Amino acid sequence: MNRLKRGVQPVVAVLLAAVLVGVPLWTVLVTAGKSQAEALSPDLSLPSHWQLGANTAEVVSRARVGAAFIGSLLLLVPSVALVLVLGSMAAWVLARRSGRAAAVVYAVGICGIILPPAVVTLVLLLRQLGLAGTAVGMICAYVGMYLSTVIFFVTGFVRTVPVSLEEAARIDGAGPLRVFLTIILPLLRPVLATATILISLYVWNDVFYAFFVVGGRMDTLPLNLFAVASAGVHLNNWHLIFTYILLMSAPLVVLFTVFQRQIISGITSGAVK
Repeated sequence: MNRLKRGVQPVVAVLLAAVLVGVPLWTVLVTAGKSQAEALSPDLSLPSHWQLGANTAEVVSRARVGAAFIGSLLLLVPSVALVLVLGSMAAWVLARRSGRAAAVVYAVGICGIILPPAVVTLVLLLRQLGLAGTAVGMICAYVGMYLSTVIFFVTGFVRTVPVSLEEAARIDGAGPLRVFLTIILPLLRPVLATATILISLYVWNDVFYAFFVVGGRMDTLPLNLFAVASAGVHLNNWHLIFTYILLMSAPLVVLFTVFQRQIISGITSGAVK
């Protein structure tokens, strides 16, 4: 009986994953390849004639995808870089400190995971700082929102790193910054890769906070998709909307593929060592 359960559980897990993930992806793909008439009622059927290339060209020409893509990159790259650097440094310090004060600081540092910022307070604060409606203000908001995620992930990982490695580097004359860059940071590649995927997913697909902070002043892919769909430009053009979704998701798929390989490589090399 136990052997039967062990054999059935993986099959059930794979089937659930195929249904929950595969069906929506298949629906988006086949709808993006259909004509306007066939896509009026999105379903799982194949298109009679694939026209994904023509739909992509029409979306790019009508929806200003290029400008929106650049806007999304301008927000994504600095936000992720700052979150990873500041969060990993803070996590390293908190992991090496003990006592009630360090525990309180750590609790405050990770509370952002379960306490999302209020939009009204965020916008008012950015206005007081003169950063409302700017890319810098949006980047600062993303850094503040997702710093807790990196601190939470990295702190536990740093605690598994032997302190003797840092002590040996200090004996050789290395300062705190050099210890972090040469000893700690290379060991953090697997966990930082995971954090990069998560934060990139949040920032790239964000429309809620971006709408209130930079909406109307800066164009991103989610904001552009929301604008063209709301304005009726793609009214009943579900084949174009699903094509836009494919274009918007492609960079994240590439990013996930690249960092997935790095995670596997980091785990296997650590196991060999």
